[in-house]
Parts: sequence; structure tokens; C-alpha cells
Amino acid sequence: MTAPLWTSDDVALATNGRHASGAPTANWQASGVSIDSRSCAPGDLFIALAGPNFDGHDYVGAALAGGAAGAVVSRIPEDLKGSPQLVAVDDCDAALTALGRFARDRSQAQFVCVTGSVGKTSTKDGLAAALAACGTTHATAGNLNNHLGTPLTLARTPADCVYGVLELGMNHAGELTPLSLLARPDVAVITTIEAVHLEFFDSVCGIAEAKAEIFAGLGDKGVAVLNRDNAYFAFLASIAADQGAKRILGFGADPEADARLVSAEFDDDGSDVTAEVDGHVLHYRLNAPGRHRVINSLAVLAAVAGLGANLDAAAAALADVAVARGRGRRHHVATSAGEYVLIDDSYNASPASMRAAFDVLGAAHPDGAGRRIAVLGDMLELGTDAARLHAALARNLEANDVDLVFTSGALMAALHDALPSHMRGDHADAPEEMLPIVVNAVQAGDVVLVKGSLGSRVGPIAEALISGNQEGAQNAV
Repeated sequence: MTAPLWTSDDVALATNGRHASGAPTANWQASGVSIDSRSCAPGDLFIALAGPNFDGHDYVGAALAGGAAGAVVSRIPEDLKGSPQLVAVDDCDAALTALGRFARDRSQAQFVCVTGSVGKTSTKDGLAAALAACGTTHATAGNLNNHLGTPLTLARTPADCVYGVLELGMNHAGELTPLSLLARPDVAVITTIEAVHLEFFDSVCGIAEAKAEIFAGLGDKGVAVLNRDNAYFAFLASIAADQGAKRILGFGADPEADARLVSAEFDDDGSDVTAEVDGHVLHYRLNAPGRHRVINSLAVLAAVAGLGANLDAAAAALADVAVARGRGRRHHVATSAGEYVLIDDSYNASPASMRAAFDVLGAAHPDGAGRRIAVLGDMLELGTDAARLHAALARNLEANDVDLVFTSGALMAALHDALPSHMRGDHADAPEEMLPIVVNAVQAGDVVLVKGSLGSRVGPIAEALISGNQEGAQNAV
């Protein structure tokens, strides 16, 4: 029989909570943890968080009626007073953190934490698959990587877990330190340092310093995994050493990398990679093309080596890693005139991830008279350098033989103006204005990339091109 994830007594102990006043002795067990009543499953422990636009206490009754095993509350709803399913605490946010800390303390698993300017989620997903081939693995769902997502992921860690994989995100200095101290990673991975979130930092060096906060919880037996090709490798390695890291592993194409790229061959459907990792030569397949994906896979294997897990099994498992929605997934779209390929990379964007996406587009093979087309939305949080960084993308687009570029948003106007006239498609102030233009322009044989920051709202353009539901997407933009 599977052990419960949480008992009512453990919840009370972890949170310094108390069973609801007047309730009989509680004795329930929870198989999951939820902070959203809409996705709260039967058997879950529901934590009633309160935010500026909602209060989870308003949904405690619905969660329990839907089968939740119990709930953590800081205010007992009138109609639930005396319920044996409630654990009362002073602060639900603090209780969530306490549950995460309690779960980490009792777990025997080895934990890997991943951060970086780009590639966090892809690397986390690769690690989850690679380590699952070596033992029971629990990982961050989606990109729940902040002050709520990290303790939630820890609180969901099964008792029999061998490996845990956590993605840690930030856009301000000081945010990673408490997350790392909570997670206490055995291995800490920084994918790369690039010009992102410049709106909140004075320099890229400031970003590197903030990312290095991941080492705060590493301890003297921990391993730091760093991008050997990145300009900030030595800087980060020095900080990791100062924090007491036992070992520092570099990954990349650099000859000194511990996880070193030997060769990579790309086709439209994937990448064939040869790498040398900690003295082991590995041949493996990735199911998506792109040098950036290959480099991320080296970060994965370096982390596996740092844990002492099975490298052969881990490398083989990478062939089964699916590309997440909005992060470069390819779709073959049928039309009455034939088929075109849509690369949906609409979830987020930065100068570095834009360049990587353009490299993938440049390596694609349009059919017949098909073209390489980029549909681009604003890159956000770039501060005072935003216009310059947008305009600079023109060089990368030219170098990758992109035929036509459509731009949307105030910041992308700088790129539109910087493009050579033969590459310049239309520009629109808003994505809903761009959608019909792109729909009319795309032809059979084309390869179309859609990419922008989440706030640029180009995702519905990608969805419309994939589904053919142009009117519905216009309403959603």
C-alpha cells in the first residue's frame, strides 16, 4: 500500500497548526497538495492562500466538497467551523513554506536545482526524464519556480523519491537565496547568464550575482554545474567555491568542459549528439533540433554525473523528452494547398533565446518554394536597452536566411526599421492586428516561427495558425 503524502498530524506538526476549534480528533491522509481549488483533486490537501485578487478561503468548501482530504486555513469559514478537516495556522503562505521545509527535511532524495537566464524549463524537463531512468523522480510541474511553486513542489515530494528536480526562477536580486536555502540542492545548475530582466538590474554582471544565489543552500558536499562556454563561468565558479561547493562541473563545447560536446548533427526532427561526460563517451538522440538544446542536454548529463547516477540510462532517456508547448514545438499544419510547418516558441523571449530560435529556423528546410518566416512579438523587461536589443536581432535574422519578418508591438518597431527592405513584412501595434496579416501571408511549404515574451501575446497567433481557428484566436489575443 502506498504511504500517504501527508497525515493530518504531520500537517499540524509541520505548520505549527491546530485542528479547528471544537473539532473531534482529526485523522485524515492526503495524497497530494494543491493551492488552486480549480485543480484540487480528490485526496489533496488544499492550502487557502490569499492574494490581491482572490482569497482561497472562499473556495475551501468547494475543495472539500470535491474530495479534498483537508485544508490549511488562517481563517475558518463560518459554515466549516468545527470541521475535522481543517488545520488552522497564522499565515497560509508561511504554512506552505513550512510544509516544503518539513518535506525536504524528511526526504532521502538527492535534489537538483536549476536556474539560469534561459533554458531553465527545458533543462529541468530533461533532468526529470534522465533521472527517472535511474530512479523514482519528482520534478517541478510546468514552471512553478517562485516563492510559492518551490515549497509546493517540495511538499508534493513522494516518500519513495530517489531524485528531486526543482526549477528556481527570479527577476530580482535576493529572490533565489531563500528558495535555495529551502531546497538545499545536492547539485545546483546555472544554464547560462544572458541579458534578461535588465529592467531590474544595472548590468548582466548583476544578473550573474543574483543567479549565483542558487549556491546559498548548496553546502560543502554539493556540486555546481556551470556553462563552460559562458563569459561568466569563472565568476560563478569562484562564488560556488566560496560557498563551499565540493565540485564544479563545466558543460559546453569548451575543451576543458567536464561534459563536453564532441559533435552534433541536426535534422528537422532532432539532433544526434556525441559527448564526453566525466570521461564517458555517450551517443544519444534529442527529439528536437538546435544547438541550444544540445548544450542544455550537456547540463543535464553533467548534473547526472554530479549525482553519481547512470549516465548511459540518462542519455538514452533524453530521446523521449517532449518539447513543451510554446517552447519550440513543431506542428505540421495542413491547408487546402498543402502543408506548412509552425514552430511555436511563443511562451517567452529574450535576445539569447531569439538568437537560438533563429538558428533553428535557419537550419530548417522549407518545401518547394517555401520560405522561412518569423512572426515576432516584443521582448519585455529589457530596460533602457530595449530598442537597441530589438534592432540588433536584424543581423541574426539575416545570417539565418530568414525570408520574411512580421513584427508586433512597440518595441519590435525598432527591429522592423532595422531590417533590410526585402525581409521586412508588416508591422502591427498589437497582435490582434497582426493575426489576419500573417494568416494571409503563410503559404504551403513555409516554415513559420512565432516567438515573443508571454506579455507580447503572440501565443494566440501560433494557436490560430495551428488550429485554423483564426476568429477565436483574435478574440483571445
